[in-house]
Amino acid sequence: MNGTMAASSHRIMLGPLVAAIDQGTSSTRFLVFNSKTAELLSHHQVEIKQSFPKEGWVEEDPKEILQSVYECMERTCEKLTQLNIDISNIKAIGVTNQRETTLVWDKETGEPLYNAIVWLDLRTQSTVERLINKTPGRNKNHLKHKTGLPISTYFSAVKLRWLMDNVDEVREAVVSHRAMFGTVDSWLIWCLTGGKSGGVHCTDVTNASRTMLFNIHTMDWDPELCKYFGIPMEILPRVRSSSEIYGLMKICSSRKSGALSGIPISGCLGDQSAALVGQMCFQDGQAKNTYGTGCFLLRNTGPKPVMSDHGLLTTVAYKLGRDKPACYALEGSVAIAGAVVRWLQDNLGIIGSSEELEKLAASVGTSYGCYFVPAFSGLYAPYWEPSARGIICGLTQFTNKSHVAFAALEAVCFQTREILDAMNQDSGIPLTQLQVDGGMTSNRLLMQLQADILCIPVVKPSMPETTALGAAMAAGAAEGVSVWSLSPEDLTEVTSEKFEPQINPEESEFRYARWKKAVQKSMNWETTEPLCNGNGEPSIFSSAPLGFYIMGSMLMLIGARYLAGHN
Repeated sequence: MNGTMAASSHRIMLGPLVAAIDQGTSSTRFLVFNSKTAELLSHHQVEIKQSFPKEGWVEEDPKEILQSVYECMERTCEKLTQLNIDISNIKAIGVTNQRETTLVWDKETGEPLYNAIVWLDLRTQSTVERLINKTPGRNKNHLKHKTGLPISTYFSAVKLRWLMDNVDEVREAVVSHRAMFGTVDSWLIWCLTGGKSGGVHCTDVTNASRTMLFNIHTMDWDPELCKYFGIPMEILPRVRSSSEIYGLMKICSSRKSGALSGIPISGCLGDQSAALVGQMCFQDGQAKNTYGTGCFLLRNTGPKPVMSDHGLLTTVAYKLGRDKPACYALEGSVAIAGAVVRWLQDNLGIIGSSEELEKLAASVGTSYGCYFVPAFSGLYAPYWEPSARGIICGLTQFTNKSHVAFAALEAVCFQTREILDAMNQDSGIPLTQLQVDGGMTSNRLLMQLQADILCIPVVKPSMPETTALGAAMAAGAAEGVSVWSLSPEDLTEVTSEKFEPQINPEESEFRYARWKKAVQKSMNWETTEPLCNGNGEPSIFSSAPLGFYIMGSMLMLIGARYLAGHN
């Protein structure tokens, strides 16, 4: 906590403070920044438990998410008090969040009606296939002209449709006009501004643009899209800009964090948009890559949406004020990055911590021809192939867990290379360096590997919390708060570390070509949902060749017996 130590030495000089709630897939943080210097003064982090009730399902408890926010606020306020920093100097709070994760709650009781369905979740694969099959030409990009997105399990609309079709409490609440839908930002803002006692039901343009219900040209919910998915518009939150006062914090005065009551929540950005702002990528052509649970490369395309021909998403980057223009981005989304570390730790038990992964991989310095495609949730950009599944290939008797660890880190880098190539093809202007952030950037081996595989320098800011910083910047710059200037001349110079490529391009290209071969092997593992017999069990006849073989064998047997009886 270098920021905390530094704060104690010159606290008298502190300007207005701005806080940020950073609610990610695997953890929640509350962070406090000095709005004049962008210095991180204090923060607290709490892990979030994920549950996997069935294969491909990923859920989180909305109440646990909310409680983790309260705990982080409470602990951070205690730390600020210990540093003699006046909590009342916090002038605004921003919210940034895991995107697409879908919640429905009862506005009268304030209770969630089901667990949050996480963005990684695959339960809607059959829904997605049905939707694609009914489009002209079975085109997964049928809605892209309005949404910028392919029809995929990734986005909120199909998760919401699943909840309405499969959860009685959700269906009943929708019918009786008690249901509220939201992504994590909406749930938190509603709860923190009063909940069932006058809570504000809103979202921002960046989160709305990830639902498949939002028109990125009109910048509002689209009636035709809502009709397509059968979603009643009354359950949707109001769409606001990313930087304006949404409501005031309401917290029990008995808590240490009760001092935050009355402070405006005035910034809201989906986590990848927040990182783009935090990395100060305000110019057309600037880009950043965030290494979290997944991996997300965003390139600012300015005030006009650019449609990709190479499997990237078109998304809203930010709209920093009610009267300010929206800016757009091209995005390459990779489902599994940091999540592969958790899998190696929790599922295989070959490492005890993420730090151990780096040591294990560094001990061999090569994958020795082993390639790991972590397609646990299918493949996202640039393939959008939900049928893919994870594979480890190129194994020999020599391969050990250190080689697998190295291959896991390489997989993150190869996936980034794929989306960077797509982005360079779409824009026609290759990136000359890559700005990076997120939890995995503390892994120095990974950063060097990334530079080697991309053949361009990788630049990492010395303050890694750029996602939270972006939310704080949006909150502090909001009209009515105005303690953080986003004018180019006022933006703080960011100190950073640069990783230069250290291998020759030929070797890099050879390894990348082998990776592409492995990706092809991972595809078409999981087909559509199997047919079921009366007991709900998959039927042997769900496989057509096997069905024909068995039917043919039975007919031959009957025929043979018939002929035998006539001899």
